[in-house]
This record gives sequence, structure tokens and C-alpha cells, in this order.
Amino acid sequence: MSRAPVIARREFGSYFRSPIAFVAMALFLVASGIAFLNDFEPGQPAALRSIFDWMIWFLVLIIPILSMGLLAQEWATGTMETLITAPIGETDVVLGKFLGSLGLLVVLLAPTLLYVVMLRIYGHPDIGPIISGYLGIILVGSLFISVGLFCSSLTRSQIVAAVASASILVLVTIVPWYIGSKAALPAFWRAAVDQAVFKRYTDFSKGVLDIGNIVFFLLTTGVFLFITVKVLESRRWK
Repeated sequence: MSRAPVIARREFGSYFRSPIAFVAMALFLVASGIAFLNDFEPGQPAALRSIFDWMIWFLVLIIPILSMGLLAQEWATGTMETLITAPIGETDVVLGKFLGSLGLLVVLLAPTLLYVVMLRIYGHPDIGPIISGYLGIILVGSLFISVGLFCSSLTRSQIVAAVASASILVLVTIVPWYIGSKAALPAFWRAAVDQAVFKRYTDFSKGVLDIGNIVFFLLTTGVFLFITVKVLESRRWK
């Protein structure tokens, strides 16, 4: 895995050689700024709750766009065969691509720290929920990136990769949330909703650090990265 940091730096830099990173950052900042208006109203808890509640929906839309070309573009241009030749293995490629995209996510989040400064100036923010909220969004973002990376490994078409990853993210995030919004649910469905991505994420935005939730996101992210490595290995020998 010694080559993974090199690939990560290359991938991170490539975002800023195209408009995609700047467009995503602009849309993300506009959307988060609108959400922040709710947190900045008098009487609201100074903990960025509205931003954290809405961030997951922003990422459902943004991450598929940012991740669609991670591997699909390599397949389409024919550079994948060169990329995965020795001494660079499939694990290096997957981890490098993943870390490069995660770095971009951190850059997207960095300007939102200004909201924390504003809360600090005009109020008395509760730092604990804010820190746990950022941890939660990074964990959710990591999972979403791993899903996008997996979908990108399956096809040469970036559009297909984006649609596939968006569909999966909607299925594991929005659908359980919609089901959970219903007043009456059978015990089985209620238990399933409580184990879904959105419910686990909202615990972080409330300031609840549950080890089970952390393990869930780390484990599921690791599973998708592992499967992606296996996909590359299988396609390498075709």
C-alpha cells in the first residue's frame, strides 16, 4: 500500500484541474449556508443541528458526481491496465482513489468552520455536538465515497456509475428515512429503520458518540472497499 498516498495526491489534485470540484464546492456552500440560517435564528441551539441534518442529503447528491469517474474514467481511457501493473496493486489503487476523494470532502467541509466561528462570536455553542457532527459526516461521507468507488469500478460509463451509486445511496438513506417517518410501523420495520444510515448518522448530530455506530460506518466502508479491490482483481485477468 506504499503507492496509495501517491495515487491519493494525484486524484486529489485532479479534482481542481476540472470545474467539478469548484461547482460541487459552490453548491455545497450555498446549500449549507441556507441551512445555517436556521441555526442562526434566535432561540435555536448553537450546535449546527440544521446543517448536520441536511448535510447527508447534500452528500447523497454530490458524492455520486464526485466519485463517478474515479475508476470508470480509467477503464474508458485505457489507463487502468497501466495503473494496476506492478509495483502498484489493486489495493493501492482503491485506497489511493478513496483517500483522494476523502480529502476533497474535508476541503468541502472546511469553509463550514466559519459557521462555528460565527456561533462563537454571537453565542455560546455546544462544542461537543459540533465535533461529533463533523465526525459523523466524515464517516457517512467515507461510506458514500466507498459506494461510489465500487459503482465506478463496474463500468466504463461515468453516467452509469453516478446513477448506480445515487440509487444505492437513496436506497440506504432516503428510503429508510421515509419509512421511518410513518407514524405506525411493525416492530420488524422499525428495528430495520433504526439500524439504517440516516438514524445512525443523526445520533452524531445530536452529540451522541455510540461505538456501535462508529464501527458500523467503518465496517461497511471497509466492505465496499474490499469488494472494489476484488472487482479490479477479477477484471484484471479478463
